[in-house]
Amino acid sequence: MWKPPERIKHTLPDPGWPTREEAADALLYKPLSLGRLTLAERTWVPAMVPWRATEDGLVTQDALDWYERFARGQPGALVVEATGIRDVPSGPLLRIGHDRFLPGLTKLVDTVRRASGGRTRLLIQVIDFLTVRRRPEPEKYFRRFLEVTDRHREALPGRDDDAVREALLALSDDELDEVLSERELEDLRYGYRERVTDTQLPHVADLPEKLPDLFAQAARRARDAGFDGVELHYAHAYTMASFLSARNTRDDGYGGPRENRVRLPLEILRRVRETVGDYTVGCRFLSEDCIEDGNTVDDAVYFGVELARSGMDFLSLSRGGKFEDAKQPKVGRAVYPYTGPSGHECMPTVISDAQGPFGRNVQAVRRIRRAVRDAGFETPVVVAGGIASFTQAQRILRRGEADVVGAARQSLADPDWFRKMRLGRGSEVNRCKYTSYCEGLDQMHKQVTCQLWDRLDLGEDVPRSKDGKRRLLAPVWESGEE
Repeated sequence: MWKPPERIKHTLPDPGWPTREEAADALLYKPLSLGRLTLAERTWVPAMVPWRATEDGLVTQDALDWYERFARGQPGALVVEATGIRDVPSGPLLRIGHDRFLPGLTKLVDTVRRASGGRTRLLIQVIDFLTVRRRPEPEKYFRRFLEVTDRHREALPGRDDDAVREALLALSDDELDEVLSERELEDLRYGYRERVTDTQLPHVADLPEKLPDLFAQAARRARDAGFDGVELHYAHAYTMASFLSARNTRDDGYGGPRENRVRLPLEILRRVRETVGDYTVGCRFLSEDCIEDGNTVDDAVYFGVELARSGMDFLSLSRGGKFEDAKQPKVGRAVYPYTGPSGHECMPTVISDAQGPFGRNVQAVRRIRRAVRDAGFETPVVVAGGIASFTQAQRILRRGEADVVGAARQSLADPDWFRKMRLGRGSEVNRCKYTSYCEGLDQMHKQVTCQLWDRLDLGEDVPRSKDGKRRLLAPVWESGEE
């Protein structure tokens, strides 16, 4: 994982655990409406991909257990992992691109309702992504994948195409830099990756025509399965964030200036609304891309206002996590968008720069929320990113920097931590160490766990990871209270 050159080791912030009475008076535990949906409190578990679905995207018992464990902690809102809207293979990620996924998703909703006593509102994050392939062996790339062009033939004259491929395979890296295009070099060294700007590909050119219906039908299935709402995934390295990005240079009216880049996200929202009516619909997008020539906070301010104006019921902000600055993968592995500097912005660790990992997204989110309010909209704004204490969360809400506080890694470390604070038992919270342990498992597409608990009490009846070495769920907290 990438680390800033300063490599400053930070300590966890003062937790400021409240008494039960203090928690009852805290903004963190006051209700809030997202459209027609009301949260019992302003605590939020953002979407995390646990790699527990089947290879066909179906809900498994391991997936049910995962969400049940978070639901036992009774957060105000729990967001189900990025769930694919297309009916295409995508590995052990949940999918919602066909009605055959509804029975499993309905069971997931029922599981969360039961485990939380009906207190937690359940949303599902729906996502589209383009093709990403593993970094190839050079032999495979040159002999099977590279399209030989006149440029290659001119650099290596007197050879037929097969001979050109063999000659390219024999060149040094420096020589390849002179012969291959920038895109060909990336395909060789990082693996093939589609962009929304690849409009020479018919299926990419057609995205503005196809995606609104795909998202709308996904939202319809979410409603039919019983979810309380849907979160449109407009963040990080995937299709919709790429349409929003300043790097989107499409010339068909969906790229270039901001008003064109936000056009498809707004068209998707309109189609979703036509399909599901006043059902709760929000989105997650980036406060900053955190890459060269990417979106800045100024872009996010503009997008936030336009998304609120168009009727989003909530805006959830993340940052970074892009392909463009990701670390080169090993041969046979796919590029992972959280391994570069923008990935550190998304999931910073205790080894960080002077700013540190805690609340790193707050200042940008404050600007976005203020712009939304100044434009006359009361759309709730969710902040996440290194929020690890009651003191942080309450300060953010009191200052009006956000309306809801999300915590992914701390909730993974202790799924009961919001509830423990509410009951005045914060001293019992297992605090996240903010290392890259869980991120490293995600990068390897292994079932995600936490180093604080995945080796504890490995009894025979404890569900374990595929290698049998780690427990899949945090131990149950017996609170002794209802």
